[in-house]
Amino acid sequence: MNSSNSTTIHVSETKAEAKGKAPLIAAPIVATTKATPHPNVGWKKGVAIFDFLLRLAAIAATLAAATTMGTTDETLPFFTQYFLFQASFDDLPAFMFFVVATTIASGYLALSLPFSLVSIFRLHAQRTRLLLIICDTVVLALTTAGAASATAIVYLAHNGCTSANWLAICQQFTDFC
Repeated sequence: MNSSNSTTIHVSETKAEAKGKAPLIAAPIVATTKATPHPNVGWKKGVAIFDFLLRLAAIAATLAAATTMGTTDETLPFFTQYFLFQASFDDLPAFMFFVVATTIASGYLALSLPFSLVSIFRLHAQRTRLLLIICDTVVLALTTAGAASATAIVYLAHNGCTSANWLAICQQFTDFC
């Protein structure tokens, strides 16, 4: 029974048992423990590392989206140099909502990186994973709402709406769109 993964402990008799004065309850006690590796550790660690890498990529994507939208503006001369039209992202509340939502998402992702690292090194930390799943779902809903509102306004900017007498502005503001 001696192998590299098992440990055997032999308990010897006391002096009273050797002289026959102590009551004998049972045969000598032998305790054996066998170390068994966890078979599911490999894929859990791989998923946790993939989660961490996805968070890093998502931080880069949300920061790029927020800065691209936040720095968008264009000034268009109308008739003369002194009469100008200016288009900026903060003119439309939907674009402001998109910038705020993606900024909140990137901040959350940056703050969630330590929790993601904990799930890499402590594979059985299930409360941490549950917290990340719940918060990820909330941030996903916020980001989706921001993207949907911005998409609706971009559609109107490109196509307009004849029933509401909204003209397409992307034909005039080409750099803004």
